[in-house]
Amino acid sequence: MFLGLVPVTPDETPETELTIRTALDRETKTAAAQTEPDGEPVTVAYDVDAADPLDGKRQEKRALKRAVYALMQRIRPTEMPWGSLTGIRPTKLLRELCGRVGEEEAVRQFRDVFSVRIDKLRLAATINAVQKPILESVRENDVDVYVGIPYCKTRCLYCSFGAEIAKANAIEEYLPFLFRDIENGARLVRDGGYHVRASYLGGGTPTVLSAEQLDALMTHLCTQYGGFGAECTVEAGRPDTITKEKLAVLRDHGVERISINPQTMSDETLRRIGRAHTAAQIRDAFALARSMGFSSINMDLIAGLPGETVADFERTLNGIKALQPDNLTIHTLAIKRSSRLKEQLDRYPLPSREDVETMIDMGFTAAKEIGLWPYYMYRQKYQNGNLENVGYAAAGKLCVYNVDMMEETTSILAHGAGAMTKRVFFGQNRVERIPNPKDVPTYGAKLDLLDRQKRAMFLL
Repeated sequence: MFLGLVPVTPDETPETELTIRTALDRETKTAAAQTEPDGEPVTVAYDVDAADPLDGKRQEKRALKRAVYALMQRIRPTEMPWGSLTGIRPTKLLRELCGRVGEEEAVRQFRDVFSVRIDKLRLAATINAVQKPILESVRENDVDVYVGIPYCKTRCLYCSFGAEIAKANAIEEYLPFLFRDIENGARLVRDGGYHVRASYLGGGTPTVLSAEQLDALMTHLCTQYGGFGAECTVEAGRPDTITKEKLAVLRDHGVERISINPQTMSDETLRRIGRAHTAAQIRDAFALARSMGFSSINMDLIAGLPGETVADFERTLNGIKALQPDNLTIHTLAIKRSSRLKEQLDRYPLPSREDVETMIDMGFTAAKEIGLWPYYMYRQKYQNGNLENVGYAAAGKLCVYNVDMMEETTSILAHGAGAMTKRVFFGQNRVERIPNPKDVPTYGAKLDLLDRQKRAMFLL
């Protein structure tokens, strides 16, 4: 049974399109890939747990990917850091394999079956060890609460998120919908006997709200849910949206964790990617947050931004080291399909794959120098160099929500336009999702339907 065609164009012969054909034989449990019309096939065998139909689908998909990867390596040998793995969560796969076949065999499969490079395997194993106590603390009735603010001051060049430019009238229209969504979620938690483990306010940029709006939102969220759980994280994000009044609101509501996300400390790059702030404003916002007592501040960076060199990234890392954040997330630039960057790639030269990998390695070293260690990781499509995003944290400063969300071990009740609710079926390795519409008027019109869908999924 042929499942699809994958067009591939090798660099050596750009004028030639090479078609790869994939085949699946469920009777013999093999997957094959070959070039057409007469290429020699690559065949991969796979095992299926007959008692778990979902596992069968996973194994078939992985076998097909492995067959295609092996064939591509035959056509054009190229070292890929993560081998044939294409999923978002390699740490989750490694953890599940360890539970199923033991640590030694799981490591062997990552190396020999999936062709994962040893340094990436070591990274995944390290993160799994760090996450272990957090994951073991999850209870069956735990939920995390996410609140999304889909507005930003400007739209970044690389962004594909459905955020709108912040306008007062749009936000005023949005908040009543969001408040109602929160009320529905809190009622579901009470009716189902659930327990809030952690809360997270993301976006967009939550601090585009005024101090008064932010205060009303935090008050409503805390009142409805009876608290924020063990931690509450707020993405303050853009330094040009941060004021003393807004930080005071967050602090007075008991928020200890915030993000101040520069992406780069180069003013030239900030202008190029569409940010409306400077590196000096980043330093000022960080100093203000520290002076007001925030004990856990995260900063995000992106390796591989348009026009940046290894030297530029080194200067950014030196600037971050001087600030000494408690958390640092280093992303690899992903060319997202609906971003302006994707549409205008000819105008924005990107660093080479080799340079981006050097940047990622430099980030690991810089994080270690200020006492931060990797604790969560995820991957995205179209990342430069087939690399990854890694979150680093100081001891005792790990974000529980980030681990829960990335490893899919805790259900998430998500509020806001474009937010994604996830029900994790405890002990079943099964996750179901309900997306909220991205369009604000549509989101508001469907709140009752969304509430019914969530109650049907959570109150079985």
